Amino acid sequence: MADERRAAEDAVRRCYSTWSTTYHDEYYGEAAAHPPVHRDLLLRLLAEAGARDVLDAGCGPASFLRHLDGTGIRPYGFDLTPEMVTEARRVLGDDRAVWEGSVLDPEAFHPPGEPGRRFDAAVCAGVLPHIPADGDAAVLASLAGSVRSGGLVAATARNELFGLFTLNRYSRDLFHELIDVDGLRAEALPEEREGLERGLAAMDDRFRTDLPPLRTGEDGAPGYDEVLSRAHNPLALRDAAEAAGLRDVRLLFLHFHRLPPLAGDAVPALQRRASLAMDADPSDPRGLVMASSVVVTGTAP
Repeated sequence: MADERRAAEDAVRRCYSTWSTTYHDEYYGEAAAHPPVHRDLLLRLLAEAGARDVLDAGCGPASFLRHLDGTGIRPYGFDLTPEMVTEARRVLGDDRAVWEGSVLDPEAFHPPGEPGRRFDAAVCAGVLPHIPADGDAAVLASLAGSVRSGGLVAATARNELFGLFTLNRYSRDLFHELIDVDGLRAEALPEEREGLERGLAAMDDRFRTDLPPLRTGEDGAPGYDEVLSRAHNPLALRDAAEAAGLRDVRLLFLHFHRLPPLAGDAVPALQRRASLAMDADPSDPRGLVMASSVVVTGTAP
């Protein structure tokens, strides 16, 4: 299991090593596919919590932390990828505020030389997709343990149930997981196997499995869809947060799609306008299937 984790982390590290100077513009800039509504939500949550400092676990090139400028909230963060740490330090102008570390290592959640240091809040954005399923509990527990009593924890994840709405590759993948295709193949009698494959193929044909395009890497590094980039069932994520000891756990949804992507592509301006209107209310329960991202929040005991 440890070898699998190391292999997954190595692939993620190589994936992001070529992204350090462009990541912020691609996901937070004017040309981003989606406006950074998660940034705005996290800023609002921090303000509501009255946080004076925050730890960003998996901070990348200070993508979120740089937006704390002028808020009075002191930024801290760590990241798995050395190139990301270098860029974050350059952006923040403080080498001590950012360090290298893995979210699978509990010690990384405290600044070097300050093992008992705790923060008013901890956020973790865009990292959980790259964590093996058996690591979720440890990451959530470390987040809870990195903040003071009553401190805020907020972690984002890709919404697996969005596949019930997309009619594309995400739907196919979700259906296969719900069905447990490999298990069903093992259960099928010899005379049933050909029919099962016909049925599965007919189901797959109902989805545009060529969409969305696979995100590949550059300069020999693997791309986002070529490394571990799993989605989470929001309901299971909420249970995991509660099991990690967090209190007042909530699910908030981001990156709504008013129309399934296949239909929305025909009216992109309307799709963007109507979807952003839905993003104004992250507690909208339709987000369970109509939003591509979920944020689980809670407070430390």
